Amino acid sequence: MTCLRIVVFTVLLVGPVPAIQVAQAQVPAHTPGTICFTPRFWCWANPPGPPGRVCYCPSQYGWVQGTLN
Repeated sequence: MTCLRIVVFTVLLVGPVPAIQVAQAQVPAHTPGTICFTPRFWCWANPPGPPGRVCYCPSQYGWVQGTLN
């Protein structure tokens, strides 16, 4: 019962944990299929393609898989 109290208190104090979403902050207006969304960031698709297709964005650690949007 103590663990349950701690969880309830934490949720009330901090708030519910937001669901993980694809990085969509500051995405410019774009034609569908021209932006590649990864779990943490986005890049311009090169080449563009149909929305939902697998794409890759460069990062300092190598290529990161994403989805065209």
